[in-house]
Amino acid sequence: MEKGLGKNRGFLTLMLAQLISSLGDWLSIVAIITLVGLKWEATPMEVSFIILCLAIPMALLGPFTGTIADRLNRRTLMVVSDVGRGVLILILSFASSIWTVYVCLFVIGMLSAVFVPAKNGKLKELVSEASMKSAMSFTSMIDASTKVLGPLLSGLLVTAFGTAPVFYIDAATFFVSALLLLALPKTVAVLKEHDPKEKGEATFKEEFLDGLAFIKSSRYLLVGMLVLGISLLILQLSDSQIIVLIRELTQASPDLFGFIVTASGVGMLVSGGLLAKKTDYHALSLMLLGVCGLGVSFSLLAAFTGADLAMSTVWGPALGLTAGFAAGVVFIPFQASVQTGTPVHMTGRVFGVINSVTTTATIIGPLLGGWLSTVIGVIPTFLITATLLIVISAVGYIFRNKIERGNLRESKSEQATHGAT
Repeated sequence: MEKGLGKNRGFLTLMLAQLISSLGDWLSIVAIITLVGLKWEATPMEVSFIILCLAIPMALLGPFTGTIADRLNRRTLMVVSDVGRGVLILILSFASSIWTVYVCLFVIGMLSAVFVPAKNGKLKELVSEASMKSAMSFTSMIDASTKVLGPLLSGLLVTAFGTAPVFYIDAATFFVSALLLLALPKTVAVLKEHDPKEKGEATFKEEFLDGLAFIKSSRYLLVGMLVLGISLLILQLSDSQIIVLIRELTQASPDLFGFIVTASGVGMLVSGGLLAKKTDYHALSLMLLGVCGLGVSFSLLAAFTGADLAMSTVWGPALGLTAGFAAGVVFIPFQASVQTGTPVHMTGRVFGVINSVTTTATIIGPLLGGWLSTVIGVIPTFLITATLLIVISAVGYIFRNKIERGNLRESKSEQATHGAT
């Protein structure tokens, strides 16, 4: 870990809290699906509503909860969100109807929509701009590691003890996370422009509109968000259908899907580790390279499956590893560039909008992917996904210099404005 971050007690505390609560998230998701899908024998549509209940509040409320995260104390918001989610998980352990599950998950989604922008804003308060790229790499590595370990651990616990103890453990992770967050400094002094709006005198509506205006004024941010949102939407067309693709193989291991998912998490861990050490990169160039890597990985998955290639337990995880690495190269540089380029008092609003865009893509993408795979087949769907991702990457590279020149002009203009002030 970078020396500055290794000595930053606030950052280390925030990362430990994220690790514990993220691991708990994966524990409960597997337990909920096991409870509803196996014990209650829910229909496929009822099971799909589990994810939708968590995702819809984050997609719809992101811009509004981001404004809340910029107006109120971020540490307090995170603590309240963690405690609230812990209580709701405990309620889930006693749930006897699927509607109780839906209501609890919807409120959990609302609290998560508050937590994410508040956490990113607090990270901006705690970490210097020089260390921000490394910090974002570490947060992504935590997400990737919990994605690998969480489902595995949850499966073992559910098998050994049932779903109720897993809910208790997940609730405990939220309460422990809240206690850790209480150790963070309540506020961090931030230099702000002498503007009445920055002294708490602006209304919620004014601050909300200011956040949207800031996003619109940054070409680099808009392009990055557009590339991320469209790429994620296209990726989800096929990513949600990997299990269906595997069924096309005549001799596929029952564990192949798990191997691919685990390998993709490892790939994101590797890319996060590399980007934490090498921070002198151009975010847009890396993003486009990662989008291209995802396209190539998915095209090879489709081609090898179509050819019914043997040794799927070798090439499947290998391509999963490559795709995970490429995904890390897309997400980490973008988030780091947003953190470094956004004023601390607007971080919540910006990340609230980004969270809304990415969550919307993860809702619409699987639905379109399921429909497309049904109509034209899963292999053509993968090939379409791969082609579109590679085309986006190529178009982005054609206009990359123009975008970066525009961003440079914006930066100089902003510096001149600050100098005049």
